[in-house]
Amino acid sequence: MLRIMNAWRVALFLAATAAWPKSPLTHETMWLMKRVGSPAPSPDGKWVVFSVREPAYDPKDQRSDLWIVPADGSAPPRQLTYSKGGEDGVDWSPDSRRIAFSARRDGDESAQIYVLDVIAGGEARRVTNASSGASDPKFSPDGRSLLYQSDIDPAAAERKKRKYNARVYESFPIRYWDRWLDETRPHLFVQPVEPAPGIQPKDLLAGTRLVTEPGFDGALGTSGSSLGAVWAPDSASVVFMATTERNRAARQEVELHLYQVSTAGGEPRRITDSGASYSSPRFRPDGTALYALAEKSGPNPYNLTRIAMFSWPEPAGAKIVSATLDRSINTFGITPDNRTIYALAEEHGHEKLFRMPAGGGQAELAFEMTLGTYSDLSVPAKAETNLLVGLFDSAVNPKEVVRIEPGQKGHRNLTNFNQPEASEIDWTPPRHFWHTSKTGRKVHSMLFLPPRFDENRKYPLVVLMHGGPHTMARDEYHTRWNYHLLTAPGYAVLTTNYTGSTGFGEKFAQLIERDPLKTPGEEINEAVDEALKKFPFLDATRMAAGGASYGGHLANWLQATTTRYKCLFSHAGLINLESQWGTSDVIYHREVNNGGPVWEQGPVWRTQNPIRYAANFKTPILLTVGERDYRVPLNQTIENWSVLQRLNIPSKLIVFPDENHWILKGENSRYFYQELHAWLGKYLGSS
Repeated sequence: MLRIMNAWRVALFLAATAAWPKSPLTHETMWLMKRVGSPAPSPDGKWVVFSVREPAYDPKDQRSDLWIVPADGSAPPRQLTYSKGGEDGVDWSPDSRRIAFSARRDGDESAQIYVLDVIAGGEARRVTNASSGASDPKFSPDGRSLLYQSDIDPAAAERKKRKYNARVYESFPIRYWDRWLDETRPHLFVQPVEPAPGIQPKDLLAGTRLVTEPGFDGALGTSGSSLGAVWAPDSASVVFMATTERNRAARQEVELHLYQVSTAGGEPRRITDSGASYSSPRFRPDGTALYALAEKSGPNPYNLTRIAMFSWPEPAGAKIVSATLDRSINTFGITPDNRTIYALAEEHGHEKLFRMPAGGGQAELAFEMTLGTYSDLSVPAKAETNLLVGLFDSAVNPKEVVRIEPGQKGHRNLTNFNQPEASEIDWTPPRHFWHTSKTGRKVHSMLFLPPRFDENRKYPLVVLMHGGPHTMARDEYHTRWNYHLLTAPGYAVLTTNYTGSTGFGEKFAQLIERDPLKTPGEEINEAVDEALKKFPFLDATRMAAGGASYGGHLANWLQATTTRYKCLFSHAGLINLESQWGTSDVIYHREVNNGGPVWEQGPVWRTQNPIRYAANFKTPILLTVGERDYRVPLNQTIENWSVLQRLNIPSKLIVFPDENHWILKGENSRYFYQELHAWLGKYLGSS
């Protein structure tokens, strides 16, 4: 009898494995997927260079290299470089033979510029020896010179001589993202592509009034400041973006402007007017127009990012060429015939391809898409026909380089690094749905299903709220909050694009002003109600909610306003609008969004501040935070923890000492997901 029972169990197991040949996503599979970087097509449109990072849990075992593939897909990719350090900022020579990039190789104290002949082959040659490092190389249009950025710290020598250790400031900001700021500022250098004895790189900004302005800087980013410089068509000058208002960031919006500086030296000339910020400059292939991304300043904290055009070589005011498109532009390119602009913009959970006349006019969707997102669009200037290259990914497709073909209403993969692994995972694209909120707004959501999904079973629901707020829950693959890793224990995951999200028009994003938490929180609960009605397999008695950054803010707001969730989780979430304003690295937009400075105690500061409702807190909550997070600093999580402990609410606190706003290190990420799954399992069980 025992043998019969064992045989029956084996038969059941074999039947189950035959019915479900694929496996749920694991952290190891997710983390070790190759990370394919932004494509850089050659000017003639024949080749595409991109980076491939092979991640590892131990950073010492990780490597990143450059690869190359024919743009027509006629051959598989081949590896160009072989170094653990990796390469950044690839740029092609105008003859499509060589590439320049920034890398820190053996013997380099800091990153330097290297040039590699991809046609003849051989080893890359180092062409700079900048003591402060070199990045973002650009070949001049005539092919003779290289432009690059180097960050100069005028106080470095004096700082080394000090016997004391102190940071001293006289203006805001004092820190950004995960680092304290100092006197370091970006400069631009030009040198011959072939260095000659006795010829030193020329600092184009040294001695100018511009760099002595107390508010001078480039665009502040998570890895430093960028001037985003490009060559003018005649190789005699350079266009870059900069601000002179960084020191006023506590009390006004900081504008970035475009400047032109001669390679012969002299004072840079500002070529843009006040009233907007400009970035990502690039020239039309025929050299008669300059384009840039432009975002209007005030009175709203959020405005669409549009494409501006300037005549060249005598710019005379900006013309907005994407004025008819109610979407923010992320990247764009101009076709070789100078007639059409292709641009990528978020829309309804995707990032889609749009086109418009290069001189301005009606913008239109190039083709509809129902799966995934495009990113990092590039259009080579000298290709014989229009060539669009970018990245594509979806929740079930890690990023790959693709050739986007508007005429075919889709794309062709040029790489398939992760396809074998992805094909073995039990995952499905999201189900999209909409509901009409009580305010009459159409609100978009996506539902992700668990592995081995069965419509006839009941599944716990995890509500994942996106950050921002001016971002969008997208059908995309990423490691920080991977939808399918969250579903792996047997949960359905719901994510909603609440008021304030991008990809639904400027007004929809702006409606969060002076209503930062109440309406978004209500819309998330309404989306849950709609999902429960539409999908009978969801278990209304087992639900959890949470998110990171603004999603963490909303988790704390749900803590204050509802008890419908069995548990919550909040990563880098604020609990106190007032102390967040006082300690974050960016503050002025918070004042504008909340209707005035905190000391005036306008209604938002009082009525939409989670800590003021602490008496309502009852739901068990998991708190996580990076100690180096200066965007939503550690004090917010500690305040929350103190309240929870005072009220004796079941809670758990995890602090990652070496992480910032994001959990980026492999072992930390693995531990985070383990703890999150354990927390959800404790209160939701499994399917």
